[in-house]
Parts: sequence; C-alpha cells; structure tokens
Amino acid sequence: MKRLSFLLLFTLLAFYVFGQEKTSKTPNDRKVNFGLRAGFNSSMYLVSELQLNGLKINDTQNNYKIGYVGSIFARFNMKKHFIQPEISYAVSRCEIEFDKLGSHDLDVAPDYALVNSSIHSLEIPLLYGYNIVKKGPYGMSVFIGPKLRYLWNKQNDITFENFDQESVKEELYPFNISGVLGVGVNISNLYFDFRYEIGMRNISKSVTYDGTASTNNEEVTPIIFKRRDIALSFSLGLIF
Repeated sequence: MKRLSFLLLFTLLAFYVFGQEKTSKTPNDRKVNFGLRAGFNSSMYLVSELQLNGLKINDTQNNYKIGYVGSIFARFNMKKHFIQPEISYAVSRCEIEFDKLGSHDLDVAPDYALVNSSIHSLEIPLLYGYNIVKKGPYGMSVFIGPKLRYLWNKQNDITFENFDQESVKEELYPFNISGVLGVGVNISNLYFDFRYEIGMRNISKSVTYDGTASTNNEEVTPIIFKRRDIALSFSLGLIF
C-alpha cells in the first residue's frame, strides 16, 4: 500500500508540474525543473572488520541482488550549472558470504556463513551539476554531491545463516551519509541517469545474539561486524 501511494504521488506531481509549465517548449528553457525517476540498483558492502567466534575474517564475497529506487526532485538552473535536491526511497539488497574458519585452518573444509540484507532507506541527496550539453530538447549533465540517509530499521530484513550463534540480530545506525557521482541525460521530457554511490561511514551499530547453537561452546564472544555500502543505480523518469 505504501508503494502504491508513492507511485500515485509521483503521477499527481507529474500532471501538476506539466500543467504549470506548459508555456515552455522544453525543460532546457526553464529556470526551475521538477521531475521524478524510478529504477534499479545493485549494492555491495565493504567489510572493514568481521570477527566471529574470536577469529578475524579477512575474506568476504558479495553476491549481488537487484533493489529499486524511486525519487522526486527539483532542479534550479543557473545557465549551465544547477542545484538538484531530491527525496528518494530505496531498497538495497545484497548477500555477504564468508568462510567461518577464515584462513586459520587450511586442513579443514570451508564452512560458509551468509548475511542477507534488504535495507530500506529514505534519502535526501543534494547535488551540484554541470550541463555538458544543453541545446534544444537535448541535455547531458554530470553531477556530484552528498546524500543524507535514514536507514529504516523496522522495515529492514537482515538474516544470518549458518552462524554458530542463535537469533543473531543486527541494528543499523539510523542516519548515514553517502557520496553521489553520476551522469544524467534528457531528451525533451524523458530523463535517465546512472549513479555511483558510496557510504562514508560504517552502517552497523551492533550485532547481538541469544546464545550458541553448540552446547560444547559456552564461551560468549561478541560478533564484530563493520561495513559500509556501495551502490550502482540506473533510473528512468520525466523532467518538466
């Protein structure tokens, strides 16, 4: 229901802006543009520290999964330069796989554990852009800027598979900052962009568990897990 409401909001905004801006021939003629976009992303996590059962894990593998993103934005034009604030909703998905033994016992077959993440976030990018091409109905720009993120812990779905501990749970820091770099192209009102985004700090606040699955291991050792995320996204939309 929330996703449907979000899509309806996009549609209503598009019709409203189109009705208000119909005196201009193309988006490139206007001092202020409004737009909406929706698309897909692919995420990975840079693990800076991982310790399990007192062992430090040095090698982790990211298994990519497809997420999605939707956004509304405004663009304030100053000749070839512009400032573009946005409000976005994104879901990023990824699976982290690693050998619980690490490289500490080469004579034993690997025993792999998984961390599956589906992270929901509300995001506010603030982008500075420069129009490389701005002629007639055609436009091409590059942009860069920070993005404030609210990681929605109640909506996130993070699971830990094949861990020796039981009921493992991860809490994320609710606020985070990412850097955004991208390229946008518009042909008349049709708009699409490609973005590279990188998290600036660790998103994992804590990892807790209730007990151990093995009765032979009663020692309580903390799980240390620090990671930040990288995402590539591609989206299509409309600009008015």
